[in-house]
Parts: sequence; structure tokens; C-alpha cells
Amino acid sequence: MPTENTPLPLRRKTRASLSNAAGRYDMAREAVDDGWFQEMPQAVIPTEVRQETARTLITYNRSPDLPFDRSINPYRGCEHGCIYCFARPTHAYLGLSPGLDFETRLVARPNAAEVLRKELAAPRYKAGTIALGTNTDPYQPCERDLRITRGCLEVMSEFNHPVAIVTKGAMVERDLDLLAPMAARGLVRVGVSVTTLDPDLSRRMEPRAPLPARRLAAIRRLADAGVPVRVMTSPVVPGLTDHELEALLAAGAEAGADAASWIMLRLPREVSELWQEWLAEHEPGRAAKVMTRLREMHGGRDYDPRWGHRMRGEGRYAEMIAQRFKAACRRLGLKERTAALRCDLFARPPQPGDQMALF
Repeated sequence: MPTENTPLPLRRKTRASLSNAAGRYDMAREAVDDGWFQEMPQAVIPTEVRQETARTLITYNRSPDLPFDRSINPYRGCEHGCIYCFARPTHAYLGLSPGLDFETRLVARPNAAEVLRKELAAPRYKAGTIALGTNTDPYQPCERDLRITRGCLEVMSEFNHPVAIVTKGAMVERDLDLLAPMAARGLVRVGVSVTTLDPDLSRRMEPRAPLPARRLAAIRRLADAGVPVRVMTSPVVPGLTDHELEALLAAGAEAGADAASWIMLRLPREVSELWQEWLAEHEPGRAAKVMTRLREMHGGRDYDPRWGHRMRGEGRYAEMIAQRFKAACRRLGLKERTAALRCDLFARPPQPGDQMALF
């Protein structure tokens, strides 16, 4: 009897995960054969989006690995379905699977802009660059209709608040009417992730994300509009995409990116099993090499979560990738570090109910 952990191939069309195992906090999901099962054809899994009323939006962190101390995410889960996504385990906190649920059962926060406005208007709030899209993509397909990301950008533009955006979504071009003026004021930078230049590999590994050529076109469009762009060659997958590193950086620079960054493939919690399932089906000839390289960088484990280690790994292979990246950036004129976005322009516009409204 098929279970939620072994979906039929037809149901997985345009999805990356091969399974939908229960999350860490979902103890009730168990397949039971009641004797009534009949083989039935199943349709392709649809995307479901439910709404969540956010009480707070800005999340603060103290991680020494991150160049920012606060972030916002308008969505939980991501329809792009990148099989390697380090955010997949967060879906377990919702009682959902980090597998297919993560890419098919999404949560939107339609009141995000309203909550953000209140948080920025708080008397004790001090401006600092907000990272937008660090967990799930702010420009995944449902944003086209819901426009939650755009609403948050409108609020930050109104407050002159700095924002750093991370995305694979070409839909970022839609918001150039906001981003270009903010960039002129030193308030925004966009990072576009380009993992591979191989469209076939991209379609299998990132099934609902724009193809690499389309992401490069988005970089060009942003750069032409005066928006500074970082090409993010992340994650670097040893034995699968690592040979493309210099070509990826060159393509990003040619498209107009002025900066670059990289992160090694990370396999926290359930991501490791999902990734190895994907390798076994899509790249069986390279699976052993990929996992051997990763374990070499993490002391024999699939992943080491230590700060200062988890993003890059350690050892000769990790050092080689770092050296190749630096050499390519020097040759192409790509910066690894960029000037901080401006916080001095931050100002609270008059809010409904302010005393000044009486005069």
C-alpha cells in the first residue's frame, strides 16, 4: 500500500523531493492498511497556500556566520522546491514534512506589511539592514498574486529602511519601480542565486525555480536599473557543480553583478536523507563521490553545524574551493565585501493617531 512516504511517480512531477516522511513533531502520521485500499490513479500534487496571521515579523539572530542581525520571511515553505534547501527542516515546526510538504503546502502571511509597519514605527526601534528571503524565497510563484513581498518593500521604502534581498525569482524585476529609487538612496542590494549553468541539472535540482539563463537576465535587468547585485554561487555541490564555479562567476559578472559569494552544500537534519534520495535517482553515478567529499569536510559526518564551519566546511577540498573563488573574483573584479547600506536616512513617517495630526 503506498504511503505518504512513497508517493507515486506521477504525483512527483515537477517536484524535487522523492518522499514525504513525517516531520520531527508530527507523531500521528502513520500508514494503516484498513483492507479497503484500491489502486487509483493520482493527479499531480497541487500547491496549497494557507494563510497565517503574523503577530511579529522581524526575526533577530546573533549568528557570527551571518552579515545581518535581522530578517523577514513573508512565506513558510517554498514552491521552487530546491532539493538541497537548508530551510526544509523548519517545516517540521508546523507539523509538516520537510519533504514534499515543504514545496507543496505553503504558508503565506498576508498581514506582513501591516506588522512590519508597526515594528518599524516603534519608538525604540533602531534601523539595521533587514535581510529579506533568507529562509524561503520572497519571489516564489505565489508572490505573483499575493504581493506580500511587494507590500513589505513599500513599507521599507516609505521608512527609508535598508534591505538586502536574496532570491532565485526573476519576479524581482516587477518591483524595479521600488528598488531602483531605493538603490539610488543606498538602501537596497539584491543577491541572485545561480547554482549551475546546466538547464537540465537545474530543472531536476530546482524544479520550479527560473532556469539559469533567466536568472542571469534578471541580474542584467537589475544592474541596468542601477540596483547593485551579488551573484551567489550557492550552494557549491562537490562532485556535481564545483567544476562550474569560475564559469558561474564569469556569467554573473558579464550580466552586471558587482559582487559575489559562495556557500558549500549544507545538509542539516532531514535535508541529508532527502538529498541522498535525490542523488540515488538523478545522479547515481556521482552519489558516492558527492557524499565522500561532503563527509571529508565535516569530520566524517554529513553535516557539522558548528559556527564558523557549517557554511564552508574545512580541509583541503574546502580550501581549494575558497582559493578558486577568490582568484576568480580578483580576475573578474567582483567584490566579496560591499559597503554597508545606509541607515542614517531612516525616518518614521507620520502614523495614524499621531498627536501632530490634531494640528
